[in-house]
Amino acid sequence: MTRSLSLAAYMALARRGTPEDSFVPTAARPEGAVIWGHATSLEHADALIQMAQRLAAQRGGAPGVTGGGLHLLLTTGEGIRWPVRARAMTYHQPLGADSPSNAGAFLAHWRPDICLWTGGGLRPALVTSADAAGIPMILVDAEVSLLERPGWHWLPDVTPALLGRFRTVMARSEKAAQYLRRLGVEDAKITVAGLFQEGAIALPYDEGLRDEMATSLRGRPIWLAAMVRHSELATILGAHRQASRLAHRLFLILVPADLSETEAFRTTLRQGNWRHAVWSHGGMPGEATQVLLADTRGEMGLWYRLATIAMMGSSLLPGMGGSDPNEPAAHGAAIVYGPNVARYMPSYRRYASAGGARIVRDASTLSAALSHLIAADQSAAMAHAAWEVATASAELMDKILALLHDMLDDLEWA
Repeated sequence: MTRSLSLAAYMALARRGTPEDSFVPTAARPEGAVIWGHATSLEHADALIQMAQRLAAQRGGAPGVTGGGLHLLLTTGEGIRWPVRARAMTYHQPLGADSPSNAGAFLAHWRPDICLWTGGGLRPALVTSADAAGIPMILVDAEVSLLERPGWHWLPDVTPALLGRFRTVMARSEKAAQYLRRLGVEDAKITVAGLFQEGAIALPYDEGLRDEMATSLRGRPIWLAAMVRHSELATILGAHRQASRLAHRLFLILVPADLSETEAFRTTLRQGNWRHAVWSHGGMPGEATQVLLADTRGEMGLWYRLATIAMMGSSLLPGMGGSDPNEPAAHGAAIVYGPNVARYMPSYRRYASAGGARIVRDASTLSAALSHLIAADQSAAMAHAAWEVATASAELMDKILALLHDMLDDLEWA
């Protein structure tokens, strides 16, 4: 690799880091394979978390390189908060100053097996040290605005020198690919792969049961209120009652967010004189049933396929974080949600801007949304918009997963 004088100058300056910027590990390195993902945005962080979950599921929970499973080590760019959706298999590590000593300490402690860097925001000391340590690195969603560093104008060949250390560079667009070629990245390394973002995965379901229920409910407009807290139930039922005045056969599938609240749900339904069936009791809705209390786990794929409208709960009251909108988007449901969705804000923002999701704030606005979306053409148009967003990055995610499978297989046999 051609020596970069600018990079050498940067590294010399970076060695002057102060002690308070020193690397401090947040946890012990887990046993097994560690995939290091660096996120330059919250959207990238969410996508990396989903990618790691899918990768672990596809590998069947098999032991990793050293026998202890698969883990995601997540580092984030400046100003990116720690995603609250991270699971137990995810570790978060602040990076501190970009210096050779910090990079060396970081790599010595975590010993990542693979690096997946997203967007740009390249850290010269860290990237150079990872390459020297023999860690295979992939740059995903390479974007001009994230690769350009105005402060590096006095170090003109730093970015080309860093990009040359990646095995594969996946560009967001043809414009980004052209920029990479101008910087001297080998054309064989570049692919135009699109935007790297969280996608939607279809959930399993019982096809025979779906057909049976669809026959039983034929001709009835169906909506789903998923992951609902009991404190939201009055709003949900109030909207259902209002909307039922215009569509008297309207049918609600109600899924509690917390099954420990199931008895409270049943009590509220009884006290409101709702004609309801309880799924855990074997209740199958009849012609007169207004509400199905779906109080078990494992059937969300069924409920999403039956309903044309999905109200995503845990979102109507302050302090709630929302529910995953990628699930209804994957199953062709129009998405409705409350204002408190901080946990999934990037995803809701994408769906709403594309016309695939609609915000509501109370029983009145929820009822208005239901009355509008009961019309098949309206809900279908909204659901299609959501589906297009959800599937936009599916091909890229699958491509990355296939690449990671191959790399992990190589490590296991090394």
